[in-house]
Amino acid sequence: MPHYRANPARSLPERLCVLRLSAIGDCCNIVPVVRTLQAHLPDTRLTWVMGKTEASLLGDLDGVEVIAYDKNNGTGTLRRRLGARQFDALLLMQVALRAGLLSRAVRAPLRVGFDRGRARDGHGFFVNHRIPASPPGHVTEGFFGFCEALGIRERNLAWDIPIPPSARDEADRVVTGAPLLVISPCSSERFRNFRNWPAEYYAEVVRHAAQRHGMQVVLTGGRSELERDYAERIERALANSSNVPVPNHSNVPVPNLNLVGRTSLKTLFALIQRASAVLAPDSGPVHMASAAGTPAIGLYATSNPDRTGPLLGRKWVINAYPQAVQRFLKRSVASVRWGQRVRDPDAMMLITPEMVTDRLDQLMATSVEERLRE
Repeated sequence: MPHYRANPARSLPERLCVLRLSAIGDCCNIVPVVRTLQAHLPDTRLTWVMGKTEASLLGDLDGVEVIAYDKNNGTGTLRRRLGARQFDALLLMQVALRAGLLSRAVRAPLRVGFDRGRARDGHGFFVNHRIPASPPGHVTEGFFGFCEALGIRERNLAWDIPIPPSARDEADRVVTGAPLLVISPCSSERFRNFRNWPAEYYAEVVRHAAQRHGMQVVLTGGRSELERDYAERIERALANSSNVPVPNHSNVPVPNLNLVGRTSLKTLFALIQRASAVLAPDSGPVHMASAAGTPAIGLYATSNPDRTGPLLGRKWVINAYPQAVQRFLKRSVASVRWGQRVRDPDAMMLITPEMVTDRLDQLMATSVEERLRE
């Protein structure tokens, strides 16, 4: 595949535009790609068009011009923001039709998109160059393919997401000094997106974390009705078992705080940085944990963690995907399409509370220095 050659007199772009709108997890996984581009193209001016929500976490990345796009606006809004600007290359790192249509507002002679195996929703109509095809792997492999299309094969797994003092101060007011477990129980609301684990199971893990490890547990999430309801159900399940004494290993209170809908993404990231572990289904906080250098106990049954799991510390993931594929699809992982979802509401029940508490015990028995070492 030819490398970048928009101008024969120069082999490297001066102005480069990345377009990836969402979601939080994918955008977090693109940050190392951006850091790799910056390391190898130090004189290139880099612009990233991303979603408004994602920009609330990543909008102040060092050395990157971030243009926050509100999905409720049309293509014309971005066209007006960019004006007459011309880029040397566009990296269209999202295959959704909405992203493809929006990319028409970006003027660039070289428009790099995904290989045919990853493309869908008319992605090929919006690009004139494709990244190299590669065997099935983690979604981030595809993102790094855009570096390869520019002749860059090295990888820089660095995030360096800025956290303002106000967010750090807010996180400091929450933490007690006890080991911290951040639980984000819900994934995004999508059609037939069965990734959420029973609230009562989370309550069992909360009790175990407090009783066995003296952990402070913080529930986090957005402002949706589903997320608020989940947190309330977890709290009710905990209240029903309040007769069980919780030892205080650190001589300070070990509260279980419900912060669902009450933190910004910057504050959540600061909390994750302070946490011993994050517990969540296949969702943004799992990938925020990798970016923060914190182990994530990801709960995977309806999606394949080898494709969408955390970049770092994959050994802590609970992987019931093979069993779910066997039970609900009557197939093996090797025989289904890479990225195949299991669309059954009972699939997450394959993960038991005992699996999670055992994994938490293993993690807490491992030194901090070894937790993310593969």
